[in-house]
Amino acid sequence: MTSRRAFFGLLAGLPLAACQSTQMAAVPPQQAADSDYDRWYIGTVKDEPHDYYLVDRRLMKPELARQVVPYKGDQRAGTIIVDIDERFLYLVQDDGTAVRYGVGVGRQGFSWRGVARVGRKGKWPTWNPTTTMVSLKIASSGTRDAGIDNPLGARALYLYQGNRDTLFRIHGTNEPWSIGEQVSSGCVRMLNEDIVDLYERVPVGATVLVRRNGRWRV
Repeated sequence: MTSRRAFFGLLAGLPLAACQSTQMAAVPPQQAADSDYDRWYIGTVKDEPHDYYLVDRRLMKPELARQVVPYKGDQRAGTIIVDIDERFLYLVQDDGTAVRYGVGVGRQGFSWRGVARVGRKGKWPTWNPTTTMVSLKIASSGTRDAGIDNPLGARALYLYQGNRDTLFRIHGTNEPWSIGEQVSSGCVRMLNEDIVDLYERVPVGATVLVRRNGRWRV
């Protein structure tokens, strides 16, 4: 298990990526020191093959906590809904409720339209920057190994349209301060403990819809 101080050293050196913040300004200036980063965490959660850090939710807005809320939409149970404006992800249940998670979203929201599905799921996934990110020098080419310093975090849901990978993901993050913000380059990020929970609830094939400005992006 990587020590906290070593982890924050790795984090400080990460290239910015599509599923990473577009800039570190998402981190409040007073949290720039290692000791301030460190206060975001209150322990670790056992997982295989890596453990992950448990976030001190007292530092976050209460509404961003995972919770069950009433849901009046007509989407069937198991549908994932990402509301870009609200910064929430909803997992529709079959009893008129939804499990709601706080998320971080892309600066421009999702750049795709239509209905997506979870094409595959990854536990402690590796990560490869896209050719666009490499050409723009946002990230260097090559595979980043799975681990706590990987931009995809502990789990990832890979979003497809038909048989085509959209290259968008719903994934964990090692930047908990970015939850509730519009800072990433497009992917939807969740606390590691939340993406682990969603990962266990959602099967491959689940429908994913995006809502912005009160409208479905279809």
